[in-house]
Amino acid sequence: MSNGSGKVALVTGGSKGVGQGIAVGLAEAGWTVHVSGRNTERLARTVERIEAAGGTGHAHACEHTDDDAVRRLVTDVHDAGGRLDLLVNNAWAGPRMNHVTPEKFWERPLSDWDSLISVGLRAHYVALHAAAPLMIAAGSGLVVNISSVGTRAYLHSTLYGISKAGLDKLTHDAALELREHGVTVLSLWPGLVRTEQLLASGLDNIAGVPITDAETPELQGRVLAAVAADPDLHARTGSVVITAEEAAARGIIEPDGGTPISPRLMFGGGPVFPPLP
Repeated sequence: MSNGSGKVALVTGGSKGVGQGIAVGLAEAGWTVHVSGRNTERLARTVERIEAAGGTGHAHACEHTDDDAVRRLVTDVHDAGGRLDLLVNNAWAGPRMNHVTPEKFWERPLSDWDSLISVGLRAHYVALHAAAPLMIAAGSGLVVNISSVGTRAYLHSTLYGISKAGLDKLTHDAALELREHGVTVLSLWPGLVRTEQLLASGLDNIAGVPITDAETPELQGRVLAAVAADPDLHARTGSVVITAEEAAARGIIEPDGGTPISPRLMFGGGPVFPPLP
């Protein structure tokens, strides 16, 4: 796949996990991928993987709790290549949680808010706020917010659900305001993802989902690259894309040949945000 050739993406929180997997999947499609995060050694490893996959990679150290730093990041990426075709809002920080017997919200410190909301929601809003005028001027662009089934199902904690529900509402309403300018906004819902942290946890399931059914980080990038290349993409603006379902619809398989399982049943199989009317 090479339909991303010449296009530029920024993946925040791209030093590991889902962010790194997305960067690699985009690189396989020929994208130039900028990744940001705090750990420069991990960012360098992501750039190595981007280039090994056939893309061009650039690393940016960024503290995503700093609004000015996030705005500079978006501007610097745009200015480096004269364009920003895709912004993937993936930066995330969360407190350590007990996934076997989760604590209730009133048993947790109020400081949980500072990571789950300040990084997991505010930093995405700040990046979108900075990117929107650049994409409007270009008359095109795609913003993808990495969300979760935690929007609809209880997952991890009350605050985790609040942050993801807020992110999907950001997707929907920003898409409404940007639609006339040719800019598309989507939420992407990975399932349970086989990150290094998850594999090292020793757990055999999270929220009833077996670790053996977890998706790879790279699948997220392959699905996203295919979605970004869809000529009818703008008709889907404001909607939620579920990685496993999109992969099935497009015949995209895991790097190991496996088939991902949709997390929709975790909340009873009901609807998610559809495209705008």
